Amino acid sequence: MNLRFPAGRLTAARVAAVALLVAASCVGVAQAASLRFCDRQAKVSIDEQDALFRFAGVVKAELEASGQPLALMARSGLDLSWFGLRYSHAGVSLQASPNGPWSVRQLYYACDEQRPRIFDQGVSGFLLGTDNPAEGYVSLIFLPADAGARLERTAQSKPQVLELLAAGYSANAYPYSLRYQNCNQWVMELLASAWGGLPLVDEPGDADTPRAQAQRWLKQQGYEPTAFDLLRPLMWFGAFIPWLHSDDHPADDLANAVYRVSMPASIEAFVRAQAPGATRVELCHAGRRVVVRRGWEPIAEGCLPAEGDTVISLD
Repeated sequence: MNLRFPAGRLTAARVAAVALLVAASCVGVAQAASLRFCDRQAKVSIDEQDALFRFAGVVKAELEASGQPLALMARSGLDLSWFGLRYSHAGVSLQASPNGPWSVRQLYYACDEQRPRIFDQGVSGFLLGTDNPAEGYVSLIFLPADAGARLERTAQSKPQVLELLAAGYSANAYPYSLRYQNCNQWVMELLASAWGGLPLVDEPGDADTPRAQAQRWLKQQGYEPTAFDLLRPLMWFGAFIPWLHSDDHPADDLANAVYRVSMPASIEAFVRAQAPGATRVELCHAGRRVVVRRGWEPIAEGCLPAEGDTVISLD
């Protein structure tokens, strides 16, 4: 997936927006809406909070009705429509989560510790991370039995989950470098470990680490991250945001002002190719309306229902 930005249109505001696109995806437990990610959290009114909690109930009901042990879950955060993207952050929702049914296991950047962590978060908390509490989207991918069982075993294994966690965080981490990792790249490496049958490495100093094995398998399977074709001002802008880095990206990509980053869109494309029997449910809320759609065709912007969709009132 390539996202191209025409010359002459990358204003200072858009430079900031592009940076926010990748930098806000997994910084802190809740998304922030400014460059000072660790200093603030989006304000949610009582009515908006009530709608989000009710929406979370609809999402959990859909998860329960699936009969599956897990789902790959992605949610919208910042408004990415100008870039052709709807989702910024992904995790694995586990029915048998030790934190509570259907909690989402995910990577986030712990601002106070200045390091990435694995965090289990309930569905309501996961949805409260959106930047726009008045309208939001959730994607659920359910896997065929064998693929789902293998992913569940891996996602529930604390040693394996932590072996796949990088020490360094970068919001725009290059998927084929071991230097950094972002939230969506951790999901990709978890999938690779589960589906590639990759063994754990007991010695931390071993060059052939679980992350290296996972990335090698992803490359063999033809995994294509989302490619952002950018103008050079974004490269300079990264110097002002500690969660953006360029030193892990190939020199040719940097010369052409390209970042290749794991995003929910590239995760879904990979899963759809690797597991043809996978199914998808998309849900959205706008005001007090919820729309549920089954299938891979996205819901229209504005959370507008079409024929065949289920519409639920939150009143």
